[in-house]
Amino acid sequence: MKKRILIVEDEDKLRRILELQLLDSNFEVMKAASAEEALPFIDRADMIITDLKLPGMSGLEMLQLIRRQDSHVPIIVMTAFGTVENAVDAMKAGAADFLLKPFSLDHLTTVVHKALEIRNLRDENRQLKEELGRKYQWDNIVGRSAAMQQIFATIMRVAPTRATVLLAGESGVGKDLIARAIHFHSPRKDRPFVKINCTALPENLMESELFGYEKGAFTGANASKPGKFEQADTGTVMLDEIGDVPANVQIKLLRILQEREFERLGSNKTQHIDVRVIAATNRDLRAALEEGTFREDLYYRLNVVPMEIPSLRERKEDIPYLAHHFVDKLSPEMGGRVTDITDAAIEKLMEYSWPGNVRELENVIERSMVMAPGEKLDANDIRLDMNIRARHAAGELGLPEGMSLDTYEQELIKNALKKSEGNKSQAARLLGLTRNALRYRLTQMGIES
Repeated sequence: MKKRILIVEDEDKLRRILELQLLDSNFEVMKAASAEEALPFIDRADMIITDLKLPGMSGLEMLQLIRRQDSHVPIIVMTAFGTVENAVDAMKAGAADFLLKPFSLDHLTTVVHKALEIRNLRDENRQLKEELGRKYQWDNIVGRSAAMQQIFATIMRVAPTRATVLLAGESGVGKDLIARAIHFHSPRKDRPFVKINCTALPENLMESELFGYEKGAFTGANASKPGKFEQADTGTVMLDEIGDVPANVQIKLLRILQEREFERLGSNKTQHIDVRVIAATNRDLRAALEEGTFREDLYYRLNVVPMEIPSLRERKEDIPYLAHHFVDKLSPEMGGRVTDITDAAIEKLMEYSWPGNVRELENVIERSMVMAPGEKLDANDIRLDMNIRARHAAGELGLPEGMSLDTYEQELIKNALKKSEGNKSQAARLLGLTRNALRYRLTQMGIES
């Protein structure tokens, strides 16, 4: 059946132009010149396109009213006063997307189709979760818990689309595996999959690595070089640890998402690109928004299909299946000596808190298989890493003898920098600090350079 779209626009000429474009695109159209006039038609609409500035009730007020009624109809807002802040306010209130006037009619059609596609993804999720009740493994992602069933269902629905996905979760939960599963079950599966670890790129080189550069763009640029996005053209880019991208690069990423275009460093030639973006983070990006270290407009462009990957301690019922999976996976690599794991060993694994999540579980299984004397892993063979917890036992949290608090803090910072090979973003994350907070402390220490 044709989708029915409600246009709310007080300017007669623009309302008519939008109507003709949508009719040509095989939609049914309803029209209203004000929010008050539109309200009786909302329940009949599959989508609403509204101006933010309307006589009487504003488009934003109408949007907020609709969301309070628990309606999930996708709403696209238009504004000529847009300022991006207005558009961000609308996205916060539940808008599916926004259009800054003037916009092309082709862009309007693209945005409409994308918003309807995302709504279909969400509408079908519940049905798919029921159908996947017996499925517990997907491309080496293992789990029978309700949380993982939801992850599998979302992968199945989002993979065939080009919708941007934001993966959130602690380190070690398997965000990389999920990103690859989305790519390899998509129409882009035979095209490049390029993973970009944002914390591994020095800040002063990030722009040239992502977008490429022309010969002579800077000292040492002896030849032109394509960036990661060009290498991923027609495929998928995974932006790992997106929360560590500096502000100047965030602006260019926003342009990639909105316009699908960029320029190489040292070039004025605009290049167009077709990439699907999957972003991942173990940080709370909403907290980064409040700190001012992450752009709101970029956040809402990335957060089209959010997926929160649960930690292993939140889905302990999956540990037995994961343990057997890792034994089966690792056994051939180790000559097939250890081929099984006992119930007692599983019980011991279930009692542990797994701060390193699935990655830590795999490491423990591998270490235990190397040292196990028999053909089965038993409880006594399971070698958990208890050293960190032992060092911080109750009553032993004081400063090392002869060391002041300032000296101890400096030693922690130096060790973090050494461990991260000088990468300040990675060192800040190890210390539980923001990058700005770490820079301040380095300046106080006199080692900023």
